[in-house]
Amino acid sequence: MKMKQALVLGLPLIASCLFLAVRRGYTEPVDNRIVRLAELEIYPDQLNAYKAALKEEIEASIRTEPGVLTLYAVSVKAHPEQIRLFETYRDAASYQAHLQSPHFKKYKEQTLQMVKSLTLLDTDPILLGTKAKK
Repeated sequence: MKMKQALVLGLPLIASCLFLAVRRGYTEPVDNRIVRLAELEIYPDQLNAYKAALKEEIEASIRTEPGVLTLYAVSVKAHPEQIRLFETYRDAASYQAHLQSPHFKKYKEQTLQMVKSLTLLDTDPILLGTKAKK
């Protein structure tokens, strides 16, 4: 008898939660963002030239490509020659357009002999958060 009462009371509660979840968009498909991590090692004597080329490329990408959402570059503490890039693109087409852009091709050509190693990591975004600029 208690089981029947729990079902009678519990089912409407579960149904209400599911309804609210659907209404709030929790069942929307995962967006199509492309998120990549790049791990680079730069020859130490080329570090300043590499940083200059990278700065030029990132600034041009953010300024001219609407599908490039973020490009962050950091170095590993105590190992400035180890660079990590965090890249976010609106979708696969935006990523492909970025690879074909004149400024990216220029960057690749300029830095070809500066990069000792490069590892690209494809990722599955779980949660991407940022604060809006004021």
